[in-house]
Amino acid sequence: MATIPMEKLGLVYTSLQQIMDLPPTLMETAPSMPGTVRDTEVPHYFRGQFIFTGYRPLYQEWRYYFLSLFQRHNETVNVWTHLLPFVVFLFKLCQFNQSVDFVGDPHSWPLLVLLLSSVIYTGCSAVAHLLGGKSELCHYAFYFLDYVGVAQYQYGCAMVHFYYANEEDWHQLLSGIFMPMASFLTCLSCLGYCFGKYCNHKQPTVVHQVCQLVPSTLAFCWDNSPIVHRLLSCTRDCKDPAIPYYRGQVVLSLSSAFFFAVPLLERCFPGQCDFIGQGHQLFHVFIAFFTLSQIHTAHLDFENRRDLYSRLHHSRDAAFFVKLYFLILVVCSLTAAFIWQKIKHQVDLKTKSE
Repeated sequence: MATIPMEKLGLVYTSLQQIMDLPPTLMETAPSMPGTVRDTEVPHYFRGQFIFTGYRPLYQEWRYYFLSLFQRHNETVNVWTHLLPFVVFLFKLCQFNQSVDFVGDPHSWPLLVLLLSSVIYTGCSAVAHLLGGKSELCHYAFYFLDYVGVAQYQYGCAMVHFYYANEEDWHQLLSGIFMPMASFLTCLSCLGYCFGKYCNHKQPTVVHQVCQLVPSTLAFCWDNSPIVHRLLSCTRDCKDPAIPYYRGQVVLSLSSAFFFAVPLLERCFPGQCDFIGQGHQLFHVFIAFFTLSQIHTAHLDFENRRDLYSRLHHSRDAAFFVKLYFLILVVCSLTAAFIWQKIKHQVDLKTKSE
């Protein structure tokens, strides 16, 4: 009988020895990770303003770019500032699914579209920042996917604002044109993003920023007009519980727009923000908190304003808006695919000439 404890001790010792041997084994079997390179070693369309180091080399194996999720390079923070919100928004979707009848209640569909569009845009953006450095065509393909994700999220914002956040007088003023105009501006934003990236293919130009900023700014102003009207309509004795969140969203949206357009820290400290502190990283953080606040207020309005929005909207309105959402997905995807094909044609011509 004494041999049984000794056998167990021997098994424990063997297991511990195998665990101690595991890290060297993993190091031997894991693929070697090439070091990062300088901006002069990658094409101009990969480079960020005032970002000089931390670029991943092109044309590596796919597993290198997937594993670079845990490597220190100038896109690491950009990936994680979308990947973590993706998990949070997916959790919120699962959480609301326990209390909201997304199948049987058409009035809940705008909230569902916002949740889905939030998950999609963060997921697409994380993939673009993670895998967009493999090659020239991959760079444009994944970033065009990102632009489609951003565009459909814009529509999701417009949908919840018009459906839940609207005041009755603003709804009567714009009821026939708000969502069609929001749909048009969404498609225009996607076209602007993709065409601006296409213009940047040959050389960096101001057209790149103009094409990306102007349509998205127009869409933002239009999509958030119900919020602005509601804030202006709220008097001093207003007890609307959503108002503080909407005020916070104004601050977050303006902050995110500023850091998206202006590389402030990189400009002030060139070369010091190559890995952390980039304006685009701050843009990601602000827009993630903006989306989280937006989801909260949409759910708040869904719960507290049912008498109002159920009077302003028929159930067929929600179904029509959902159909528009899928139509926009198709149109934006086709737009991105068309412009990507134009870039692919130029790349093929350049390859043949070499």
